[in-house]
Amino acid sequence: MPTLHIGLFLTTLLTTTVQGALMHPSSPDAFALADGLSFSIPLMAILLCHEMGHYIAARIHRVPASLPYFVPLPPGIGLFGTMGAVILQSSTSDRRKLIDIGAAGPLAGLVVTIPVLAYGLYLSPVGPSAGGLQEGNSLLYAVLKRLVCGMWLPDRGIDVDLHPIAFAGWAGLFVTMLNLIPVSQLDGGHVAIAFFGNAYGRVSETLRRLLLPLAVVVTIVVYVTTTRDLARTGLSGHMSPWAIAIPAGMQWLVWYVMLGLLRRLCGGIDHPPVDDRPLPQSRAYLFAAVVMSFILIFMPVPLRANVRAPPQAPPVAASGQTP
Repeated sequence: MPTLHIGLFLTTLLTTTVQGALMHPSSPDAFALADGLSFSIPLMAILLCHEMGHYIAARIHRVPASLPYFVPLPPGIGLFGTMGAVILQSSTSDRRKLIDIGAAGPLAGLVVTIPVLAYGLYLSPVGPSAGGLQEGNSLLYAVLKRLVCGMWLPDRGIDVDLHPIAFAGWAGLFVTMLNLIPVSQLDGGHVAIAFFGNAYGRVSETLRRLLLPLAVVVTIVVYVTTTRDLARTGLSGHMSPWAIAIPAGMQWLVWYVMLGLLRRLCGGIDHPPVDDRPLPQSRAYLFAAVVMSFILIFMPVPLRANVRAPPQAPPVAASGQTP
């Protein structure tokens, strides 16, 4: 009986439900259980399909693998109430098995993520940006917003106010994007080294180091756009654009550090070696599908704070008059 797996699943369902209720309350005075479940159930479905994609592919190839371990996160820490889920599997040097197992998770997750996101956007109102956090845009996300909402968003202070289901779908895109980064032992790293062979290890480390200049570029771009937005809303003297730009760029710095730690834990290598047997042509199509998926969901700025104009003060009544 997989008691630990079930316990972690139920605990993560609880933490994601509470997180969803806190982030998307129906009213500021109520604990919105329905909103919490509207977020947690689709998010858990996306994560479960992702990990079961890996698990089923591993079982088909007779590679020993565990059931998914969900990782709960206390509500209020992070955005999702979870750090995702993992399966533990034996390593394999067979390139055909490795590319199948590595690709199965993200592609299975996207099969659920895209309709969840589309339906969530259908439920989401469009209007002036309400402040808070601005979720990252990608080619796929932008096109979905155009198809469902009827316009390219965000646009001059107008954006979609994400329904909890839509936010769960966006979270699925975000998690899949991170997993498909073609570095180290992320899913994208498995797929890349399986396709290109052991020589890709040097490319993987180079790409990891490029996360540093990416962090700098994102910081500068967000600084420029935030300066413009502050001027447009009349808030130039009220806050520093660096307060928004630096956290936006720091996200890639965090991933640079985390992937560096993963490399150290693996003995200073990016990935265990694979064999040199050529892959069948069918795996070239699989590799192309993974690369296209990564391009479509890549978010240069995953999250940033929004700039919101201050509320207008009510007019003061003239002397001798009542409002």
